[in-house]
Amino acid sequence: MRYLLLIYSNESDDAKLTPEENAQLMADYGAFHQALEGAGKHIDGARLRPTDVATTVRVRNGDLAMTDGPFAETKEHLGGFYMIEAENLDEATQWASKIPTAHTGSIEVRPIWEDEDM
Repeated sequence: MRYLLLIYSNESDDAKLTPEENAQLMADYGAFHQALEGAGKHIDGARLRPTDVATTVRVRNGDLAMTDGPFAETKEHLGGFYMIEAENLDEATQWASKIPTAHTGSIEVRPIWEDEDM
């Protein structure tokens, strides 16, 4: 079964990382990515640009409205994701717990609707 691991963190805290701390975080992500690939669980993933370059789109009564920034004001913002293959939720949450940002932010684990589930 496929799962989406959504990575949330506080962007203002992330911006305060020293170059050394940021380099270590990226190295930790590299090691996590290699472990995921090595286990044959990685499907896709990406790091997202900050929310200050995001655009939110809404259509109400046929009218398009666009606003700068994220959908809602929150302390934690979606910063990236991994799509993985896992046997079950327990395995997916085990992988989520190994994502470096799990120590300072949060990881949302969400199952993907498969064709046979619809």
